[in-house]
Amino acid sequence: MMDGQVARIRDALDAAGHEDVSILAYAAKYASGFYGPFREAVESTLQGDRQTYQQDPANRREGLREARLDLSQGADMVMVKPAGYYLDVLADVAAVSEVPVAAYQVSGEYAMIEAAAGHGWIDRRRTIEESVTAIVRAGADIVLTYWAEELCGWLR
Repeated sequence: MMDGQVARIRDALDAAGHEDVSILAYAAKYASGFYGPFREAVESTLQGDRQTYQQDPANRREGLREARLDLSQGADMVMVKPAGYYLDVLADVAAVSEVPVAAYQVSGEYAMIEAAAGHGWIDRRRTIEESVTAIVRAGADIVLTYWAEELCGWLR
């Protein structure tokens, strides 16, 4: 998320003899309202958001530019966060990345589906599977989701 961070981490790891340690770069992390449920769960005292170092949700190009910078600095994986509402950015990053691309389905994405399913408005399992499938279809090699264990059970 911060310029030059991947290069500094890579240099420090390599200098300490840890060339085999992988770096997952938060390459495209947007200042999002979808982090709210997590912040509430951990009783965060944050007021507003972190726009000073997170990306502008209206700027698609910035996510790709930041991912390319992290890749050039030695990232072994790059991540797009949030996932579901940034499928365009995820597809852009996946198209240029030679390393695995992760996508983080954040707490707000999770909470909306759970709330709608809890009210009987949507089919919970079908919607969960569809939401994760869309993320994979957009190019994610790795999906970080609150439903990971449940999905593994369904996919067996």
